[in-house]
Amino acid sequence: MADIIVPELAESITEGEIVRWVKKVGDHVDKGEFIVELETDKVNAEIISEEEGVLTEILANEGDVVEVGAVIAKVEAGAAAATPAPQQAPKEEAPKQEATKAEAPKVEAKPAAAPIVEERPSTERVIASPAARKLAREKGIDLAAISPVDPQGRVRVQDVAAYGSAPATQPAAPKAAPASTVKAVDSSRVEAVKMTRRQQTAAKRLLEVSQSTAMLTTFNEIDMTNVMALRKRKKEAFQEAHDGTRLGFMSFFTKAVTAALKKYPAVNAKIVGDEIHYNKFYDIGIAVATPDGLVVPNVRDTDRKNFAEIEATIAELATKARNKKLSLQDLEGGSFTITNGGVFGSLMSTPIINGDQAAILGMHNIVKRPVAVGDEIQIRPMMYVALSYDHRLINGKESVGFLKTVKDLIENPEDLLLES
Repeated sequence: MADIIVPELAESITEGEIVRWVKKVGDHVDKGEFIVELETDKVNAEIISEEEGVLTEILANEGDVVEVGAVIAKVEAGAAAATPAPQQAPKEEAPKQEATKAEAPKVEAKPAAAPIVEERPSTERVIASPAARKLAREKGIDLAAISPVDPQGRVRVQDVAAYGSAPATQPAAPKAAPASTVKAVDSSRVEAVKMTRRQQTAAKRLLEVSQSTAMLTTFNEIDMTNVMALRKRKKEAFQEAHDGTRLGFMSFFTKAVTAALKKYPAVNAKIVGDEIHYNKFYDIGIAVATPDGLVVPNVRDTDRKNFAEIEATIAELATKARNKKLSLQDLEGGSFTITNGGVFGSLMSTPIINGDQAAILGMHNIVKRPVAVGDEIQIRPMMYVALSYDHRLINGKESVGFLKTVKDLIENPEDLLLES
């Protein structure tokens, strides 16, 4: 019998939510076959079976939160695990199995310590999150004695904490209020949809950034005439020369940002404790919209990539993001972020800094506007750009200078070739 265990994905990820089971009890699985999808704070992970055999038991339901290292299923290994035989064998050998359980009931309870389903002496089963189960063990509380708030009967850590702090004779008293708040939602007027794990994490981190940084935003505008003309002249030849890779605006902005980061290293830094860490690498995060919200994969070493390599990498990362195939390596370790609200029609916004980075550049919609060119008024394609930055690290002179450098390079795109 082989256990299916939640693998360690990264140091920052300690748990995940079961999104869906690809296999069901009784199904044959091959070694290395994808059997369950796990959603973490950052990526969706495909958990595989390390053994060939039959899936005999599922210990975590879809929607359950499981910790790294938890046993979530069992596979009966070996060639004997075929089709319906595993379901009939336990029935024929029921007397032997019952005798075994009667002799050593605690043997079955040990493997159940890691999964989220705990078995009681009766035929009932207590559904509990790993954190709730751990807290109950520490406090010596019987999960069966807890009345959960969850209408589906799942015991969560809040239930255990409330039970442990409340008098034993009144375990259900504090749970009346949450139940009434759920019932107060009028389904004919309001559709209540649970946030995905990633949405909850994003909301939490955005709030943390706004509360833990001295965020300020400065603006400028860019005349896109020259870069649009250059792109129009070169896009067909560029695509033919680089195996179908299209020449977009993101490569121009990525190269311009990289040059500006070299000139203003504080914008490429971060605060760690009481130190400032100046990054000597240029890994630029590009915000990508997906059905589950924005994700920010990184284009690595943009100072050493040419336009074609940057465009190809961005296209590859965008495809992976929309197909939920991004890896943790794609998402971790960026030094600066670019977000383009212009693709959705945004004229101006103040983007929020990503993670522990020092700044983020917001691109916006290109709109033809009358502008002064010398002593004349001309209609030009203009874009507003915004730099949100941590004022603890970056002063006004650096922020304005950084944005002015980006502006000058985009308005004179031939100069970017000298920066490549």
